[in-house]
Amino acid sequence: MTIAQQLNIKEFPFIIKDDDGQEIYFEWSDGFWHKWEWDGGKEIYRENSDGFWVKREWDGPEEIYREYSNGFWVKREWADGNRIYYENSDGIIMDNRPKTDIQKAIDLLTKEGLLRDGKILKN
Repeated sequence: MTIAQQLNIKEFPFIIKDDDGQEIYFEWSDGFWHKWEWDGGKEIYRENSDGFWVKREWDGPEEIYREYSNGFWVKREWADGNRIYYENSDGIIMDNRPKTDIQKAIDLLTKEGLLRDGKILKN
């Protein structure tokens, strides 16, 4: 039984808002509903009567994680408002994070053919 049905609501759409004015529940006359959870004005959870849901995590103004009810997820890292890392559950990775000096040296040795399978080769 939906919230509107429990309360015997007859006027639709039926909407509930929190103290900050954020919509936390919305229902149509056919019983279809959405509900939300918010944290500091940012949506952290959304669900509907079809079973769909999405969860979100934030670091300040930036969304760093999102997961859907179908199992798909996305991770992000940010620096100064720019996305420097992206990964999703389909295996797509975009890594623009700054490299350490060690990572730069490994890349150079690999490019020059002096490093293979983690071992330094001697000429």
